[in-house]
Amino acid sequence: MFMIQRTLTLPVFSNGIRLITHEIMETIPEIREIDCGMLNIFLQHTSASITINENADPDVQKDMGMALGKIIPDSLPYEHTLEGNDDMPAHIKSSIVGVSVNVPIGHGRLLLGTWQGIYLCEHRRSPHRRSIILTAFGKKVE
Repeated sequence: MFMIQRTLTLPVFSNGIRLITHEIMETIPEIREIDCGMLNIFLQHTSASITINENADPDVQKDMGMALGKIIPDSLPYEHTLEGNDDMPAHIKSSIVGVSVNVPIGHGRLLLGTWQGIYLCEHRRSPHRRSIILTAFGKKVE
């Protein structure tokens, strides 16, 4: 069993959905050495999230952000406002979308679907630096 773990620290982003598949592959190129395995992607934050979705049309990213804003608006009478009126809605969005995904690895590559990409969803308006723990494991290519 081959296993490797790295931390990916992303550039500062403000509110929005950002494709990060390329950054993940740059951070953990050892995926190319795995014949059959799994990559766990874990975001270490409570006001952002990780998801897999379509990567062919950038309008998907905009529409996802817009829809999440409509479902969980900043304008509700939240009690947790110490860090700003966008903080509690960001926590809720993070819980709904999630902070972790698993992607199978096969023959040295991520087995994402044809149109799939891995996204960081930044739910705060102010820019934040985000860290992701990447853990890849599996049987090495022989």
